[in-house]
Amino acid sequence: MSDYKLGLEYALQQDQNDELKAYRSQFHIPKDKQGNQWIYMTGNSLGLQPKQTKAYVNQELEDWANFGVEGHLEAKNPWLRYHEFLTESMAKLVGAKPIEVIVMNTLTANLHFMMVSFYKPTKTRYKILIESDAFPSDKYAVESQLRHHGFDDKEGLILWKPRKGEDLLNYEDLETILEEHCNEIALIMIGGVNYYTGQFLDLKRITELGHKHGCNVGFDCAHGAGNVALNLHDSGADFAVWCTYKYLNSGPGSLAGCFIHERHAHCKDLNRFTGWWSHNKQTRFNMRDAFDQLPGAEGWQLSNPPILSMAAIKASLDMFNEVGIDKLIVKSKKLTGYFEFLLKQLGEDSIKIITPINPNERGCQLSIQVKNADKTLHNKLTEIGIISDWREPDVIRCAPVPLYNSFEDVYYLVESLSLALSEGEGT
Repeated sequence: MSDYKLGLEYALQQDQNDELKAYRSQFHIPKDKQGNQWIYMTGNSLGLQPKQTKAYVNQELEDWANFGVEGHLEAKNPWLRYHEFLTESMAKLVGAKPIEVIVMNTLTANLHFMMVSFYKPTKTRYKILIESDAFPSDKYAVESQLRHHGFDDKEGLILWKPRKGEDLLNYEDLETILEEHCNEIALIMIGGVNYYTGQFLDLKRITELGHKHGCNVGFDCAHGAGNVALNLHDSGADFAVWCTYKYLNSGPGSLAGCFIHERHAHCKDLNRFTGWWSHNKQTRFNMRDAFDQLPGAEGWQLSNPPILSMAAIKASLDMFNEVGIDKLIVKSKKLTGYFEFLLKQLGEDSIKIITPINPNERGCQLSIQVKNADKTLHNKLTEIGIISDWREPDVIRCAPVPLYNSFEDVYYLVESLSLALSEGEGT
């Protein structure tokens, strides 16, 4: 869309014409002490609470109160198979088959469980390739896996870096790394959407490159799930992990998702950690039977699921299922494109957008490098109710989320940023 216009009237007209506008009212939008709604642009860190979440959680609290342990079978949504209520919607959202997806644990825990199965080092082929500016938890996790297997965590890590003077990763550089080190790399583990720059990487291209050189390939899709079309099955990746509290609006610290490609679904000799929830459902409660592994992603579960957290995820997924990721992406591209258009009016002397300009190479997040600024600028925005995210040394991350952000939000965000810059805040 290239016919964006300046002025508040244009933003209000776009909101009026937005077919998803009704969904904004289905979220709790925080307010300041005067009762004014925040302009909330940090769905990339923690999504807002859907208003229906309370009812979903209360249903399980009531069933717990009324049924006690019998709720496992007698609850309105029987707890024994509660995770199954999430599978189809989550699979659709990330472009996978139901057999490939499970909601369990938390993000970094799932990453470790996946590396138990897909990081299979030998004495000569043991290195792990990640992006140089990976999310810290990912980097810490892969370093600890190297140490766990007896390798040096610095020497065993290969970093895919942007070129000098650039912010984004280049696929030709990845090809060069793999050609030079293909016999040393056991695993490629990349953030599908980089948390800092917002670059949405080509998962299929990376996977094909990795598999061509004999590497297993996995992705951290924390900033991708609910934000972009991941198409995990078609990517061919061996595994992927993601959290649900960002774009999936499931609440702070909520459970995470996990994808294991269906070609591994019936591979019982693949190394993994196991627990009773990965055991055959028909004989699980016989207790004394030998372990009988479930096929598919369910076979990576360990423990019975935390129902209250899953209820919050179900509340959000039901909304996503109603809207559909395709409609969300259409609005997201329009909204973020408008954001980009307004930011460019501020001039290159003030800001630089380090997120890809190509809408197909990003989600809704734009990372704005503010020249000669420090966190004082971000603090000023926060004080007036613009909730964004600061990353050192000079980047503000903003994510206009299509489910609850509006064109009017974006208009006032850029107006406020422009005013703060003109006043010399943070310089």
